[in-house]
Amino acid sequence: MKHTDIKIITSDKENYLGRNVTVCGWIRTARDSKNMAFLEINDGTTLKHLQIVIDKGRFADPDPETMKLGASVRVCGKAVESRQGGVEIEAEEIHLLGKCPPDYPLQKKRHTLEFLRTMPHIRTRTNTFNAIFRVRSVMADAIHRYFQERGYVYVHTPLITGSDCEGAGEMFKVTTIGYNKKYNSAEEYYADDFFGKRAGLSVSGQLEGEVAAMAFSKIYTFGPSFRAEKSNTPRHVAEFWHVEPEVAFAELEDIIEIAEEMIKYIVSETIKKCPDEIAFFAQHFEKGLAEKLENLLTQDFAVLEYTKAIEILKSADKDFQYPVEWGCDLQTEHERYITEEVFNKPVFITNYPKDIKSFYMKQNPDGKTVAATDLLVPGVGEIIGCSEREADYDKLVDAMKQRNMNLDDYADYLDLRKYGSVPHSGFGLGFERILMYVTGIQNIRDVILYPRTVGSIR
Repeated sequence: MKHTDIKIITSDKENYLGRNVTVCGWIRTARDSKNMAFLEINDGTTLKHLQIVIDKGRFADPDPETMKLGASVRVCGKAVESRQGGVEIEAEEIHLLGKCPPDYPLQKKRHTLEFLRTMPHIRTRTNTFNAIFRVRSVMADAIHRYFQERGYVYVHTPLITGSDCEGAGEMFKVTTIGYNKKYNSAEEYYADDFFGKRAGLSVSGQLEGEVAAMAFSKIYTFGPSFRAEKSNTPRHVAEFWHVEPEVAFAELEDIIEIAEEMIKYIVSETIKKCPDEIAFFAQHFEKGLAEKLENLLTQDFAVLEYTKAIEILKSADKDFQYPVEWGCDLQTEHERYITEEVFNKPVFITNYPKDIKSFYMKQNPDGKTVAATDLLVPGVGEIIGCSEREADYDKLVDAMKQRNMNLDDYADYLDLRKYGSVPHSGFGLGFERILMYVTGIQNIRDVILYPRTVGSIR
């Protein structure tokens, strides 16, 4: 049906004042009196509501169904200036599009995010999720533009894979057979399955991304990844979106520079295009959010050796839940201490012990560490995992054997080291985690439409 988006009317007020317009939306508030009635509607195109003024002297009392929260309406009327200097509509016609019964769960009181998680199909109509998903859309577009403007090739890596990129075994199985007692072994089971071998949902597009980078130099993939990790922390979901560039002829220092530039680019674009949303999050979720984001743009990110980070943590006047020793994997409490209390800005931790990192990372000359880095940010912790990839065939095979990996599953990957291998690097950005950082939202379940977590799917 012909209508004008509310965002267009509110952002271009002068062009619409005095004109007859048609708008559609869902009722967010309703007030009724003897002579006048007022509605606020929102069509999802903006965080701002549009007030509808109903003069009962000009037409009969409105249909009671058009005054109920959650109902959808189409309104025809004249755009006029409101008392607050904005724009409102003097209604001439109101048409009910969809009724809404009294049990509509979003009433006037403010609901907790925990409560709203019980109704993911309805929570998108709240101000909070209107703002979250608008920012999500803008940031996704900015990611594509960052890479496209710099000559990267966008590739689509497979979601069904026969190899585990991380080597940790936390993959969802893909099968057409399901539970069955007739097989005597896993080998028999998989031989009879759709692909004739074990298959799972991809935990990362990195391995296939490296294949593309060995032909096109600079590529990126942006899509879903799946991890069957039984973790119920505020930072983990089983299905998340992953930004993964791979760059040939790039060492660790090069990819660190790319990662910082990309983060600053997408944050800058979000500040520019979502000022109302950032102001909303600053008011309701994180005081000082706008200043934090502006500071990110003007400061160089810190770069800190893992060994030095351990020294800082061990000398900290703070009781950590998880003890700190060289060789341990940093926990969220450690990451946040470094970013929030030591540096107060994003920090790249570099050169981790090889035993706690993945098989594909370049081994440093010291024999103990790998050329890897994680980007840690205040309030969230790790948002990027990054490394230079091991380009030496023999070293890569040795690392895989030490982890008892099946080399046949990685035959294509190993071939890349035989036929014109080059130094190359890449990283994975957890899209939902950078959304948490930019919005101040503390739980990853609140920045994704339908979060998939342990024991929870709908």
